[in-house]
Amino acid sequence: MPDNPEVKIATADALTLLLHNQHALAAAIEEVALWVRAKGSNEIHENATTALQTLDENALALSKAIYQIRRG
Repeated sequence: MPDNPEVKIATADALTLLLHNQHALAAAIEEVALWVRAKGSNEIHENATTALQTLDENALALSKAIYQIRRG
C-alpha cells in the first residue's frame, strides 16, 4: 500500500463500510436462522449458524486490518 495518508484513510473507511455491511448481513441471517429453527428446520438453522461463524471470523480479520491501516 502506498505510504499516502489519504489512501490509507480511504482504504480504512472503505473496509469499515464493508465491515458494517457484514454485521448487518450477519444480523439478518441470524434473524432468519432463528425463524427457520422455530419452524422446525434444524438442518437449515445449523447451515446458517455455520455461515454466521464464517462471517464472525472474517469480521475479526477485517477489524484487525482496519486497525493496522489506521495505526499506520
